[in-house]
Amino acid sequence: MSPAFAGHLEFLVSTSEDSADRDKRLLDEWARYNVPGNTGASASAGPSNLDQDEHWDTVLDVLNSNASSSSSTSHGPLIASIISKPELEHVLEPLLALLSSSRANEAISEELVETIGFDNIELSVELLDKRQEAVQQISEYLHGSKQYGHSTPPVQSVQVNGRGKGKQREVATPGLDSLSPDEARRRMEENLRANAERPLFTGTAQDAPEALPHVYTSGSLVQGNLLSHLGTKYVLPLGTTRHHYEEYEEVTVPPAKAVPPRASERLIAVSELDPLARGSFQGYTSLNRIQSIVFPTAYQSNENMLVCAPTGAGKTDVAMLTVLRVIDQHLDRSVPSGNMAAGVKRDKFKVIYVAPMKALAAEIVRKLGKRLKWLNIQVRELTGDMQLTKQEINETQIIVTTPEKWDVVTRKPTGEGELASKVKLLIIDEVHLLNDERGAVIETIVARTLRQVESTQSIIRIVGLSATLPNYIDVGDFLSVNRQTGLFYFDSSFRPVPLEQHFIGVKGKPNSPTAKKNLDKVVYEKVSELVREGHQVMVFVHARKETVKAAEALKEAAQADGILDDFSCAEHPQFEFFRRDIGQSRNKEMRQLFDLGFGIHHAGMLRTDRNMMERMFEARAIKVLCCTATLAWGVNLPAHAVVIKGTQVYDSSKGQFTDLSVLDVLQVFGRAGRPGMESSGVGFICTNEEKLTHYLDAVTSQVAIESRFIGGMIDSLNAEIALGTVANVNDAVKWLGYTYLFVRMRKNPFQYGLGWDAIAEDPYLGGKRTMLITAAASQLAESRMIAFDRNTGSFVITDLGRIAAKYYIRQKSIEIFNQMFRPKMSDADVLAMLSKSTEFDQIQVRENEVPELKLFEEVIPCQVQGGTDTSAGKVNILLQAYISQMRPEDFALVSDQAYAAQNGGRIVRALLEIAISRKWASVSAVLMGLSKAIEKRLWPFDNPLKQFQLKADTMHMLERWADDYAVSELAEMSAEDLGKLIHLNPIHGAAVRNAAKQFPTVKITYSLRPLGADVLKIVVKVERAFNWSTKIHGQVEPFWLWVEDHEGVNILQLSHLIFRQSTTVLDVDFVISVPTHKPPPSVTIRFVSDRWMGAEEEVLASLEDLVMPSSSESHTPRLDIPFLPLAVIQHPPLRDVLSRRLHGFNAIQSQVFWSITKTRLHALLCAPTGSGKSVIGQLAIWETLRSSPSGSWCLVVAPRRSVALDVTSELRLASRAAEASVDLVGTDRLFELPSRKVVRVVTAADLFAALSRQPDVKQALTRLRLVLCESLELLDAVYELGVSLLLHATQMYPVRFVGLSSSLNDAADMAAWLDVDPLALHSFRPSDRDQDLSVHTHTFTIPQSAALFKAMAKPAHSAIRGAPGEPAIVFVPSRSQCTPVALDLITQCALEMESAKGYLPDDVSIEQLELYLNRLQDYDGLRDFITRGVGFFHEGIAKPDRLLMLELYAEGLIRVLIVPRDACWTLPVRAVTVVVMGTQYVYVTPGSEERQLRDYPLEEIVRMQGKAVRHHGAGHFHLFCQAEGKDTITRFLNDGLPLESRLLETETLRTWFEDRRKDGSIRDKQAAVDVLSFTFLARRLVSNPAYYDARSTAVNELLSRIADELDK
Repeated sequence: MSPAFAGHLEFLVSTSEDSADRDKRLLDEWARYNVPGNTGASASAGPSNLDQDEHWDTVLDVLNSNASSSSSTSHGPLIASIISKPELEHVLEPLLALLSSSRANEAISEELVETIGFDNIELSVELLDKRQEAVQQISEYLHGSKQYGHSTPPVQSVQVNGRGKGKQREVATPGLDSLSPDEARRRMEENLRANAERPLFTGTAQDAPEALPHVYTSGSLVQGNLLSHLGTKYVLPLGTTRHHYEEYEEVTVPPAKAVPPRASERLIAVSELDPLARGSFQGYTSLNRIQSIVFPTAYQSNENMLVCAPTGAGKTDVAMLTVLRVIDQHLDRSVPSGNMAAGVKRDKFKVIYVAPMKALAAEIVRKLGKRLKWLNIQVRELTGDMQLTKQEINETQIIVTTPEKWDVVTRKPTGEGELASKVKLLIIDEVHLLNDERGAVIETIVARTLRQVESTQSIIRIVGLSATLPNYIDVGDFLSVNRQTGLFYFDSSFRPVPLEQHFIGVKGKPNSPTAKKNLDKVVYEKVSELVREGHQVMVFVHARKETVKAAEALKEAAQADGILDDFSCAEHPQFEFFRRDIGQSRNKEMRQLFDLGFGIHHAGMLRTDRNMMERMFEARAIKVLCCTATLAWGVNLPAHAVVIKGTQVYDSSKGQFTDLSVLDVLQVFGRAGRPGMESSGVGFICTNEEKLTHYLDAVTSQVAIESRFIGGMIDSLNAEIALGTVANVNDAVKWLGYTYLFVRMRKNPFQYGLGWDAIAEDPYLGGKRTMLITAAASQLAESRMIAFDRNTGSFVITDLGRIAAKYYIRQKSIEIFNQMFRPKMSDADVLAMLSKSTEFDQIQVRENEVPELKLFEEVIPCQVQGGTDTSAGKVNILLQAYISQMRPEDFALVSDQAYAAQNGGRIVRALLEIAISRKWASVSAVLMGLSKAIEKRLWPFDNPLKQFQLKADTMHMLERWADDYAVSELAEMSAEDLGKLIHLNPIHGAAVRNAAKQFPTVKITYSLRPLGADVLKIVVKVERAFNWSTKIHGQVEPFWLWVEDHEGVNILQLSHLIFRQSTTVLDVDFVISVPTHKPPPSVTIRFVSDRWMGAEEEVLASLEDLVMPSSSESHTPRLDIPFLPLAVIQHPPLRDVLSRRLHGFNAIQSQVFWSITKTRLHALLCAPTGSGKSVIGQLAIWETLRSSPSGSWCLVVAPRRSVALDVTSELRLASRAAEASVDLVGTDRLFELPSRKVVRVVTAADLFAALSRQPDVKQALTRLRLVLCESLELLDAVYELGVSLLLHATQMYPVRFVGLSSSLNDAADMAAWLDVDPLALHSFRPSDRDQDLSVHTHTFTIPQSAALFKAMAKPAHSAIRGAPGEPAIVFVPSRSQCTPVALDLITQCALEMESAKGYLPDDVSIEQLELYLNRLQDYDGLRDFITRGVGFFHEGIAKPDRLLMLELYAEGLIRVLIVPRDACWTLPVRAVTVVVMGTQYVYVTPGSEERQLRDYPLEEIVRMQGKAVRHHGAGHFHLFCQAEGKDTITRFLNDGLPLESRLLETETLRTWFEDRRKDGSIRDKQAAVDVLSFTFLARRLVSNPAYYDARSTAVNELLSRIADELDK
């Protein structure tokens, strides 16, 4: 920019302080031209001395002379580099002065770069490196130029005045031989025009600004009032005046000139509106001008909107119009208009109103609730103070919340977080707070919403409401607002009452006595002047005590001036009436001040007193009301004038005094002027001199609002990764593109460390965004909050990161915890660590607080590290004082203590989850106690009964006389005994007894059940031992139950459980590893209540006498032998049938073929799923029947009907070739004499029932040749007893038994039960399968909940995408989870693929699917999923639909099949990828609503794994499970399933025994023992006696004892 242009602009915008010498500086401009005989040093050589005939050198002359001088002078490389850049030649002299100074390189480096420009930073480095050489070369060059006279133009110094602080600019002026004044003026004007036409930064002309139809402003400088890229120069509104006084400086901004109505404008009468809108605008005759302008967009479209308008202009009603739009879209039109409330579909939508402050949130709830009550619309507040239950959330249509709370809510995938899925409208009030420290949160929630809209293809309308701000276009772009339809800007002239604003900068050092004195004086001057004019004034102060002090100061000043009567309202007609009312108040100051015309108002006053003050001020019975800002937010009480006295506000979140927020200023100014009663209002803000410009800029919307997102980006990124919406760097870069930061980086790159060249090279800032994300991710990875793969750019959340996101813990705090957190910590250690978290960084120690803190320190129980000298020590003391129920006297300390307690409780819960995730038992118990201590304000050593509402004297006597008694002991005593114990009467004793009986206690019993040589199952029974009171306990009582090691350091297994009123007993199974080389002496079972202090139980489980079973040696090694061909089957028809399914036998089939199919030995084959066991079993049947006479039969026993059906269908394929029939039979036909060769398939239940009836089976058994027992891994009591009875019945007949099972951990006892020959025992490990199967285990620490499945969605999608184009099966715990999981997977697919097709193959169109879709019975419920390549399979779907989805799956049109756990046995298809989402399900006790969490049976997981086993190609099995269950599951998946008898776990055996005793089948005890000896139980009693609570290993003794138990 030329100096002349800069000076001209300075002339236009300079302040009053520059006006005195403005004319002089204009004349000085003329003196700077170098004319003959003038050195430029004085102003006397002016234009009058110019010779008009003097000849000017042409450009050619100058170039020629320069060329000749260049040719005659040899320059060094440094000076050559400098003069090669034309823009640097004029800075040679200051450059020389700078380089030749005695200052060090570091001291001059910044000034050097400013001198030669940032573009030449490499040159500046070189100049510093070769500083002496540079000085010499520049000196020689400048000396040479003077010798050559005019051949090198002389350099002259020109000072550019203004805000450049007098920096020297060097201007090369050519030798001017003649210049007339007219010519000089003409050249200057041309120069100015050229500069004005030239863009300031880009070097290229810009397009004309976009014409925006909805921008209403009286000035032309909106969006263009900034005169520098750094925002340091701006234009104040027209008519602004500035006055200087001895005590202060005052800037007065006049009311804006009203914008004339456009031809198309008209006010919309409420009578014109439809019934819905009309009913919600009762009491209105018409919408105001702003509301009428926005009405078509707000109420008749779904456009995103940004409405910028002054405070008090009716923006809340604009929000109301958008709310009504949502309601209108969810109206049932068939309901008569007279009963519109009945037609609202309330469960179909949610509206979220984000308000910046809790006080405003409460006001919005009141307003909207009142206006929409006629529609039965529920409006509720959801802030840090106001929590909502799930039921309340479901019942609420409009939720008013704060940015931070909505951020927390949407971080949760479920519970409150499920709100996000129903949101149709998001209203963000005061969106200009983007410029505030909280702005990062607004950016986060908007970016999250926009991504949700894009990923789910849902419609969420975003409406931003804002005060007037200069760069509203940027904010509109950020909110995805269409500039032509949704962007509305109304300047300050649209205020309902025009506002004159006064900005007063009080002189004196901030907080000094002088400044305070000047502040009191100026406030008094302005208030007294306004009162004399007959106006009411509200004086806003920033502390409750200051209200009285401010009123007293005004009173005293008025008294001193003798004008106190001006303030009096004694002449008010109702004065005596009000005086009588106020006389009843206990507030002494309020009564005294009222008589003098003053009032006070703050939140610490009684509600009745506050209401009285509001009523009297409104009635004009008070002239001056001194109040806090809560009045401006919570109550609409306008006055002609408002005065903000001081701008220093104590912020407890920062622990220090901060500047009053611009939001508060605007809100207070919004109370100036009484609409409908006055034509104007006045607002005064009195601050210190230093802050005057800040408030002037902000309130008058001078400075563009910038993004504050970078400061909060690390934590926001972690939250997105935890939520699953960001999985890698690319996702994160896209996410950053939705932020306001991205918008502003492109508009104002200098603010964010970028140059215009960076924008030119990379318009979408991909490189900058990647750099920001990589840096943030690196810090998260260093803190162990995410796993960051730098090669692939992928992010994986860790437990630490998930917990930090859930509890809003900063990354810097996590770094501190990583350093200090240990497995064993005392209460004092935990408090010390907690107090150092960065959430408390703002709390500072002030000298005046130290004495009170020291008093607290002497009383509190835990030692404080750092004492009162550090902020961490202060936090520690305040937290302990809070728990000890000690309240500080100092106001700032009260605020700090509340802040410390509020945040301390949250952080402790986070630390507790971290400790539990790390399985640290000791510190988990400490943190559990501390968490409850903060919540209950009780120490663990306090009497637990303090948590009940006992009378003070009762509690005192209880602590005095019975403090050593346990609660359980008190509960067992009578009321009389308790009364005597505490030295009170039986009534008090009864109260104590009732409390003790209601105190949550439990009775814990356990059983030890070894599952293998080093695996122990602990069966725990937790019985409720307290009386339930809904008033005290509510609906649920949550608690933790865990097993910890004998040292109390590590948690081995844990569970979070819930007692309900109907719960009496909870059964929990824990599975732990027991080292065989050194088993621990014991483990501890610990019960800890989640809510009640002192409600804890522990039981020591001794392992010293425990006998673990010996390790198994029964596994068969898989031999490396040639695969057998089908030719070994000697029956050609059968071979032909099998050849259609098989090409040959696999390794396991080849190894067992001979012993199972060619011998009569009893056999057992245990092999992995998918290894061809059933084929071998069928061959054994056909070979047996082929060599048997006609009328022979074989029996196949299956554990459940689904298995029986599968076996039957497979056998029938070969039945004709084998010349035998296959029948699925029940109880009645099982033992019929066959007329031909037959295979009978029966379920275990039918076999047991048939044998229990004691039919005459001898003849049938004589023809029975083979019993094939399928799926013995599913052996239950019925299956075992049925087969045992069959073994007993066939002991005299030549019946062969063949057992088939999945791989077992120990098959020896199973073989012994079936009397298997060692040569025919084949027990293979799971790893012996032929097929390629990869197993991936993913662990989670989130409790069983919808949140868990949300967290699993991303990895499940990644697993599916790992085999692109291939089918996948996803197993979920129940049918109810099918749809949510499907939606989550489709969302993840949309996020990654940016396509709405989901998993549907690219080459398949929706039209192709329509032929199939038309066959659906549940068209509406299934169509949307099938068209995205997702299907379901379970009994809840109609059979035709199930078969259709299997057909689509087989044809590759459905790629993902979602199946509930219980359907794994009936699912007839396999997949390349199988995902098991969770290994726990909710079991509902039959006949009650009691719900318990249970683990999947291991055999079910094996069955699911088998669905990934394919005969052609590799399979992938992904197991998602709880972290504590991983070891057990993977252990048995790798080693084989454990199998124990379940005969003693059910009533099956007892019922059967009793029936047999009745019918005489079992005559005596010996007969019972004989039958029991045929059971699997008889074998396991010897091998694993501890599992059955047996002490002996003598089988007859054990069976005799069981017979005795049965005979009781």
